Amino acid sequence: MNTKFETITLEQNGDFATLSVSREKSLNALNALVHTELKECLTLLKDDNPDNLRGLIFTGAGDKAFIAGADIVEMSSMTPEQAFNFAVLGQDVSLLFEELPFPAIACVNGFALGGGCEMAMSCDFIYATETAVFGQPEVKLGLIPGFGGTQRLAKLIGRNNAKELIYTGRNLKVDEAKELGLVVKVFATKDEMLSAATKTLEKINANSPLAVSTAKSVMNEGNDLTITEGLKVEAKHFGGIFASYDMKEGTSAFTEKRKANFKGE
Repeated sequence: MNTKFETITLEQNGDFATLSVSREKSLNALNALVHTELKECLTLLKDDNPDNLRGLIFTGAGDKAFIAGADIVEMSSMTPEQAFNFAVLGQDVSLLFEELPFPAIACVNGFALGGGCEMAMSCDFIYATETAVFGQPEVKLGLIPGFGGTQRLAKLIGRNNAKELIYTGRNLKVDEAKELGLVVKVFATKDEMLSAATKTLEKINANSPLAVSTAKSVMNEGNDLTITEGLKVEAKHFGGIFASYDMKEGTSAFTEKRKANFKGE
């Protein structure tokens, strides 16, 4: 696959890859080119997965910021139509993280504000360092979140908490972010965080790739359904997976007291 991008890097290490926004001098701010390159990269991983990846770590270059937000200089001269298209492009990227057939862990170091917070929330879950700072400060600029913040934040931390954060535009330090359930685990350093994320992906990879992928799909689909509708989706896929090799191999390995050899089929 094409890994020669201007604003992002993709590095594979065995079954996993690390995707980084690499605009360190601009605190990894999101502009149209970043979104376009992320969309190209994630679309290929979603549709073809040429390297048979089993997991993705998403982070930002340097220690100061994961993604400090959208590129305000670029946005300031946009027309309403251009702003709409920019929002749709960013939303497309956020949806691609959800649609990947394997887990994506956001590893947040430093600032994850505005679009940075929104991109992190698009991943399956968030690890963060002690220096991480989250927030949706768009109202301070006369704006609203445009890459999913008004929708995902409420589902992650509750409607009232999300409204308070978005209306005030205040920053959220990592301890409060963890308390609210936005962050899963906190680490002292970026290296410790990335190492822990890799170990988590290794644990996940020991399970059936098909089961993990199906669980991700079912949970994301059920997020927008009533509990009754969501249970129907769950039952449908629970029954369907009984036709898979992985299900037969997993149950046989359990009864035979041996390690399962999953194929993702």
